[in-house]
Amino acid sequence: MKKEGHSSRILLTTSIILVVFSIILWIVISQFFNVVDANVESSLENKFSLYLSAMIGLFLILSLFTVSRVIYHFTKPVDELTLVARKLASGDYKARASVSEFKDLGSLAVSINQIARNGQETQIVRSMEKERLKTLIESIGSSLLMLGRGGTVNLMNGVFAQTFHTSSSDAIGKSYKEIGLPLAAEQLIEQVFLSEQVHEQQIRMQQEYGPLDLTVYGAPVIGRHGNWLGIIVVFHDISKIIKLEEVRKDFVANVSHELRTPVTSIKGFAETLLDGALSDPDISRDFITIIEKESGRLHSLVTDLLELSGIEQHGFTLNISEVNAATTIQEATQLVSGKLAEKQMTIEIEEMSDLVMEADSGRLMQVLVNLLINAITYSKQGTTIRISGRKDDHSVLISIADEGIGIEKEKLQRVFERFYRADLARSRDSGGTGLGLAIVKHLLEAHHGSIWVESELGEGSVFFIKLPIHQPSHSIE
Repeated sequence: MKKEGHSSRILLTTSIILVVFSIILWIVISQFFNVVDANVESSLENKFSLYLSAMIGLFLILSLFTVSRVIYHFTKPVDELTLVARKLASGDYKARASVSEFKDLGSLAVSINQIARNGQETQIVRSMEKERLKTLIESIGSSLLMLGRGGTVNLMNGVFAQTFHTSSSDAIGKSYKEIGLPLAAEQLIEQVFLSEQVHEQQIRMQQEYGPLDLTVYGAPVIGRHGNWLGIIVVFHDISKIIKLEEVRKDFVANVSHELRTPVTSIKGFAETLLDGALSDPDISRDFITIIEKESGRLHSLVTDLLELSGIEQHGFTLNISEVNAATTIQEATQLVSGKLAEKQMTIEIEEMSDLVMEADSGRLMQVLVNLLINAITYSKQGTTIRISGRKDDHSVLISIADEGIGIEKEKLQRVFERFYRADLARSRDSGGTGLGLAIVKHLLEAHHGSIWVESELGEGSVFFIKLPIHQPSHSIE
């Protein structure tokens, strides 16, 4: 068995002493003690000397073996305790010492094992706390950055890395000025370092997909004893809130503008009539006709607003039934036949069969009529509208193509917004409210469908409607 530590050193020392003692003993016996008679033959004397040497050698071997076993027995517990203590010092709290039969060493082993158990429990608790903190930091929906006293990055979460296009391996240990933060964020961090107080600021970053609005919150991190540890910076993404606020402002401004025009016209012509124009039948008839037209436009606007509000409400429901899209398209074209005749336009419908699906027939009719009116409004006189439809395993696709003025590419994504008009003058002349396509989009989304448009300026537009054959979580009785 390999001996280490105290036992090996003591055994080596003892072995050297025994060897030296044996050599001295042999020399003393052979030189100073005449144990063999002088008349004895030399051969017999040599045999005796050899025998004496063998006995001394055997004594030496037996002594070494006995001493080594005794030393090992007494020093082994000390070596084990030393080894366990070194493992504990290096952080290995799983190490345990054997309890020795010697009272003092046994008590020491029990104490060391208790220290190891306490250290292991503390290590487990710290590991769990570290894992919880890591999970918490990664679960935060906002970008988080922690800086040390020197301004170097100590910690960041995945949201921060994704937002600022970096990684922990690239940023940890670097200065906050070297990781690509916006200038406004760097200035806020400097203010926190200088004032040691909380600072908050709203900033805007330009990303590939558009502007990103952030609220930057920086606060100093103070230890239990008041020592300065660094600062923590949190970036809250408020882009959706800003977008909603902009939509709200645009909506209020657009509604106010749309309402002001007919109200102003009605008020102006009514005042003119009251000021004496009633006495002239021709003028009064013209004014009353204009008032009737503007009041109709006002009524349409309010009706569309209420319709859109109702669709967007959480409790909005559809009356789902089996609908033949081909039949609904035929009925929709009949409803707009008057407007077609006014502009001497025609509709070509491709032969469609087996376009049966689950939908709200009334709402689907509303969608088709709105799209047909939109196509008629923005098409030239004497042109043709083409309607086609096809069906696959899961959905029905309907397209409505016109030969109108077309839509600029940069405006294609906005045509479904409330009050957005690709051609403001033409839309106002038609009496449209600017809400038709927004209503269409919301109705299709309520059917778990979608709508998109392809257009070439000056050549016309094609609106595509895609609806599922079967509505999710719905059965037809």
